[in-house]
Amino acid sequence: MTAQLVFAYPGDLSTRTGGYGYDRRMIAGLETLGWDVELLALGDGFPDAGSVVKQNAERLLSALPDGTLLMIDGLAFGILDDWATREAGRLRIVALVHHPLALETGLDADRQSVLRESERRALVHVRHIVVTSQATAQTLVSGFAIRADDITVALPGTDPAPVSACDGDPPHIVSIGSLIPRKAHDVLVDSLKLIEGLPWKATIAGSRDMDPSTARALERQIAALGLHDRILLAGDCDDTRALLATADIFALASRYEGYGMVFAEALSQGVPVIACRAGAIPDVLPSDAGILVAVDDSAGFAEALEKMITDKAFHAEMAAAARRAGERLPGWDDTARTISEALEAIA
Repeated sequence: MTAQLVFAYPGDLSTRTGGYGYDRRMIAGLETLGWDVELLALGDGFPDAGSVVKQNAERLLSALPDGTLLMIDGLAFGILDDWATREAGRLRIVALVHHPLALETGLDADRQSVLRESERRALVHVRHIVVTSQATAQTLVSGFAIRADDITVALPGTDPAPVSACDGDPPHIVSIGSLIPRKAHDVLVDSLKLIEGLPWKATIAGSRDMDPSTARALERQIAALGLHDRILLAGDCDDTRALLATADIFALASRYEGYGMVFAEALSQGVPVIACRAGAIPDVLPSDAGILVAVDDSAGFAEALEKMITDKAFHAEMAAAARRAGERLPGWDDTARTISEALEAIA
């Protein structure tokens, strides 16, 4: 008999972010393995959805028949604690946690506290939790009192893609990530100003729509620093793998990542990485394939960029190590099998 799963998600599943990309590839992989996956859209605005959207989402979920195997993306599930308390006894609920909601950058202390408590209460009622990194699993164990046995780590897969020649003149610095505070593109821009005298060009690709105020602030920052002719804000990118194939350095100063799929993609294309010691990034990036600096350390980020640009032998060693690391990364079929096995074990 075909295995059946309802996958409930917030927002637009076609959105170009790592989290939604993971969701799409997971769904496709499970269907390839024989699962019948029914999609259930919960509405926009999560985790800050208004009461009407939230109530409608709860109504849709409560309409599912008893015994349904239901996976809910954590962006929505983390605020559905009251619903989970009511319905957990009759539904087999699985949470997909990309990263805890309270760890999003830019939240005040009160909002962090509310989200942490609601997500903790919601996770009490699940049959199982799927996470995208060991770092997130450890966070749930240490900060949410979840048993390690109740968590499956299903690392994102990585597709084959063209390897960068890493011989740009000037070196091409690429950054990929939505223009939101957590991605810290402002730190990258400040660091690029500090190495203005070196040869380089930079492309920052990512949606402007998720946080328009942050996008506008980044545009003003680039203009004020006189870097508008050297930094391209490319907006949404149809083919990030093609963009990475042109990169000599991948640089993203994220303040937190639940995994960081784009870091893995850069490695798979032989592009050395400069990033921050935040979330799961140190787990993704081997020490010989990139440089990690402290969060919000523009000077340290600039020093790392300078080293990568000026020391050609060092850059070549890092690029070779990135290619080796990329060859060890899992594929999306591995991700799907891991999740499938976890779902099959749920009573």
